[in-house]
Amino acid sequence: MVPTEEQAKALWEKYRLPEQKRTHVLLVARVAMFFATKFQVNDKLLLAAALLHDIDKVAPRFPGEQHPDTAVRVLREEGMGEVADLVRTHPLHSILDAKIAPKTWEEKLLYLADKMVKYDIVGVDKRFAMWNNEHLLPKEQAILDTCYPKVKELEQEVFKTLGITLQEVVKLA
Repeated sequence: MVPTEEQAKALWEKYRLPEQKRTHVLLVARVAMFFATKFQVNDKLLLAAALLHDIDKVAPRFPGEQHPDTAVRVLREEGMGEVADLVRTHPLHSILDAKIAPKTWEEKLLYLADKMVKYDIVGVDKRFAMWNNEHLLPKEQAILDTCYPKVKELEQEVFKTLGITLQEVVKLA
């Protein structure tokens, strides 16, 4: 099942998604849907995944689960396997793993939109700068540094295909 926007927001209540995360996912959804205008994608699936990609931020985790493992489990339990499959590809490190790297346009657009948004639409460069200011552990910093050129390449591919600039995307906020 692919939920409607109203059904996705009902899950925010059920899983007590914090207000700041609601702001984040709404902006990710806005950016992803803006990108989707020139790509042949399943709009309903992309919107649902954008609205639910961080549903696990407060949900109880099973031992060994990390983000987005809990979100994927929760979405499957809710009967939303197709959404879970898309959400599974959105974490930063997934772009480095051939098994879960974003491949479809739905996956790529969700992934990129998420990397351009914190609690405002900031773009890839600023979002990575924000992560760099978090004083990550060396292993996490290495992942961040390795991901950046790949994420930047995806951003350039999408922007070139759409014929847009970051300034146009930022105006969506």
